[in-house]
Amino acid sequence: MELEQLRQLVAVEREGTITAAAASLHLTQPSLSRSLQRLERDLGCELFEHEGNRVRINDAGRLALTHAKEILDAEQAMRDAFADLARKRRTFVIRSVAPAPVWRLAARLCEEAPGTIIEPFLTDSESEVIDAVAHGHADLGVVLHALMTPGLLSRPFMTETLQFLIPETHPLSRRKELSFADADGEPFLIYSQVGFWMNLHKREMPHSQVLVQEDRTVFTQLLSTTDVLAFTTDASQNGSTPPGRVRVPITDAAARQTFFVCCREENAGVLAKLF
Repeated sequence: MELEQLRQLVAVEREGTITAAAASLHLTQPSLSRSLQRLERDLGCELFEHEGNRVRINDAGRLALTHAKEILDAEQAMRDAFADLARKRRTFVIRSVAPAPVWRLAARLCEEAPGTIIEPFLTDSESEVIDAVAHGHADLGVVLHALMTPGLLSRPFMTETLQFLIPETHPLSRRKELSFADADGEPFLIYSQVGFWMNLHKREMPHSQVLVQEDRTVFTQLLSTTDVLAFTTDASQNGSTPPGRVRVPITDAAARQTFFVCCREENAGVLAKLF
């Protein structure tokens, strides 16, 4: 069970239909339906009764809603407490769907306000970023789309492109470019802190065994001692290619993403300085 599922349950009650709830959460209707079905499986009972295009929350659903709201209220109180602490520490909070934009934002912010502590939070949920910025839990957010949300501003910031990182001895290393389909089925080593990119890997290469590494140092060491494929980015912090490996461009459009920086309207001055 995840907090995001509890927010989705509350949204369905608020909006009245799964379609409307999905729109309010910036999700597709099938994605929201699958998430709610997983919540029902986790709880061991159905939470809705379907009536045409609408859904009605049943007794079990109302019980789940009661607890969901209590949990989300407690989470809100915790976030408020940490937001107050962050303000006292001169901390600038960035919530992002990917790490690379945070690297560049942090560099710019440190130039504008030396001594400011940058506190990044990484997530794979765009709606979580938008919610955090809207409720004042983050000073800046990095999202995948331009926002039309009242009270929020957004600006295009940077485009990141993934590349394959392939051992020199691997047959695919001789290719000038590759698609995800070309590498589907190959084992991959992936660092866990990549935000929304993790879901992309699962979607585009469903037949590949993915070896997720939580520790960055161990991940780097494994790149030099294993022959599995990996990913890198044109926005990497050091820009170097590990010894014994080559970069191969990925042809799929899904390997390229333009990120947008968002903030509350009252923080428009921050965006003006950054851009």
